[in-house]
Amino acid sequence: MLDSPPMDASDALRILDEEEGRGAQAFRAATTLDELEAAQVTVLGRKAPFSEVQRALGAMSEEDRRSLGKAVNETRSALEAALAGRRAELEGEAETALLEADLVDLTLPGRRLREGSLHPLTLVENEIVDVFMRLGFTVVEGPEVEDDWHNFQALNIPPDHPARTMKDSIYPSVPGRPDLVLRTETSAAQIRTMQSQEPPVYVVHPGRVYRRETPDATHLPVFHQVECLAVDEGITFADLKGTLEAMARALFGEGRRVRLAPSFFPFVEPGAQVEVSCFKCDGVGCVVCGNGWIEMLGAGMVHPVVLENCGYDSERYTGFAFGMGIERVALLRYGIPDMRLLVDTDARVLAQFGAVA
Repeated sequence: MLDSPPMDASDALRILDEEEGRGAQAFRAATTLDELEAAQVTVLGRKAPFSEVQRALGAMSEEDRRSLGKAVNETRSALEAALAGRRAELEGEAETALLEADLVDLTLPGRRLREGSLHPLTLVENEIVDVFMRLGFTVVEGPEVEDDWHNFQALNIPPDHPARTMKDSIYPSVPGRPDLVLRTETSAAQIRTMQSQEPPVYVVHPGRVYRRETPDATHLPVFHQVECLAVDEGITFADLKGTLEAMARALFGEGRRVRLAPSFFPFVEPGAQVEVSCFKCDGVGCVVCGNGWIEMLGAGMVHPVVLENCGYDSERYTGFAFGMGIERVALLRYGIPDMRLLVDTDARVLAQFGAVA
């Protein structure tokens, strides 16, 4: 195969003139930055005619190199200027398109953000606490990790008492403290309150409690209680019933009635199971209550042993105590069919309690 004849100055000038026009046209024809990069390779790349002219300079005479070198530089400058101009145009167009895509029509109506709401358990707890505060009670708090004395023994539940098994306690693993337990009920706050002050005592204590429960429609392993305690001279069972009636009417309506059936709790004597007349059927019987009454809580007169454990004179002072599960009240109050919905993350459940769409 014969080698092609070397390029002379006239051929080089002709190629430079053609490439300057062809390159400017290729750059203008590019509609995207990618197309422009491809055109740059075609016009100014190593295999482009313009590059062949540059390589041919070495074989030319000194006079031709001098005149042709100037033409090569002028052509390169013209092509690079056309390339830079088109690149600036395409980049501007891309930026404009991006801005237009992000444009907001200020004439459109605004979207109202959904307002938050309190959890139904918080709503019920606040309402219960408010009832007792209006009756003159004070809100107190206590630790969720209790020791065995406050959670059991001071409440007349000795180590061999079957009530410990019934509560299925949870004991945290803390080195050197085998007596620690996640409180099984808020009654432990009774002991701490009575140990910290002299009578009279009128307190209400809301809080979270823990038991080994299998979650189902009516049970949770972590739930909430409100404990009420009153200790003073001359307190009788009639005071307990009157307080329970005031609470029931405040929570479920003025027509509510309460009835008490004998029951056993180690820390009260006598003890009672408290039922409230159904707010739906008014005691007639329906799908909510079954027989016209809804079991609500346990109550009773504070056991003399409990008073003595706290340093109170049980011959001089008497008192009553009762506690209720906040979840159970919430189920009845809002018609929630399953207690597990209260700890679910489904926003549709919580959105029903004060949220605005």
